[in-house]
Amino acid sequence: MVLVGYHASHEQVPPSRLLAAVVRAEQAGFDAAMCSDHLAPWGVRQGESGYAWSWLGAALAATSFSLGVVTAPGQRYHPVITAQAIATLEEMFPGRFWAALGSGEAVNEHITGDAWPVKERRNTRLEQSVHVIRDLLAGNEVTHDGEITVHRARVWSLPASPPPLLGAAVTAETAGWVAQWADGLATVAQPPDVLEGVVRAYRDAGGRGPRVLQVHVALEDTEDEALRVVREQWRHAVIPSSLWDIEQPEDFDALAGDPSDEKLRQGALVSADASELADRIAALAHLGFDRVYLHGVGTDQSAFLDRAERDLLPALRRAL
Repeated sequence: MVLVGYHASHEQVPPSRLLAAVVRAEQAGFDAAMCSDHLAPWGVRQGESGYAWSWLGAALAATSFSLGVVTAPGQRYHPVITAQAIATLEEMFPGRFWAALGSGEAVNEHITGDAWPVKERRNTRLEQSVHVIRDLLAGNEVTHDGEITVHRARVWSLPASPPPLLGAAVTAETAGWVAQWADGLATVAQPPDVLEGVVRAYRDAGGRGPRVLQVHVALEDTEDEALRVVREQWRHAVIPSSLWDIEQPEDFDALAGDPSDEKLRQGALVSADASELADRIAALAHLGFDRVYLHGVGTDQSAFLDRAERDLLPALRRAL
């Protein structure tokens, strides 16, 4: 049975409304939720970016299902602080929290003033951060000197057992690398052949645990309206170059430009037909994923969740 979750997008919805949305998502029949952890949105029109860790505490208290977060220790967050945040949430809500750890994006990390490292160094920094976080969650005192520096750190308030630490990966190369240390894989929807390569690389490298897929969808009354929503809110997804090295929302907007409808369809699943959309989501899930989290890319989450409860979730459960 594939878990069907809701993705809460901090970049697009104020934290108070997003809290109401995640409560509504559980009522609508979603099995779980996850969220992003950004300092800045992907584009100026999105216009939001609440602090994920504060919101997660409120969201876990207001719901009864599991929640996860994709986050990047090492620059904006010292890994000791990330470990403390993880430990606190898991101690308060045992068995309901997970974190997917990635190497980060310049749009969030550049604010420290430190140079943005090349991918190889970011991976090294992430791997060292993961080891530090695991040691701290095990109750150890940690000192480390490398891409990150830690001096005699200890997390005092610990959960009975640490939560899963997944690896965030978009490419097959990164998926194979995170398989060495991760408790699961988290990735985003891409063309089927690319996703197949990501799953295969993770599996062939000995990857274990759940495989999580986030899918961006635009489900509206008409396809024209769905395309308008993607153009308004999610057009950065058409940028052909690496998104990880761009610093400002204005830069994402400039690079995205005014894309064609065909390009917009490559950035999200666009449909006015819930059954047709469900079949497309299920086809991606069948590539090897245990969990699928749906992100309605519009800002009207109430309308998306109503449509999900009425049409999309029943159709998706049939298709899965």
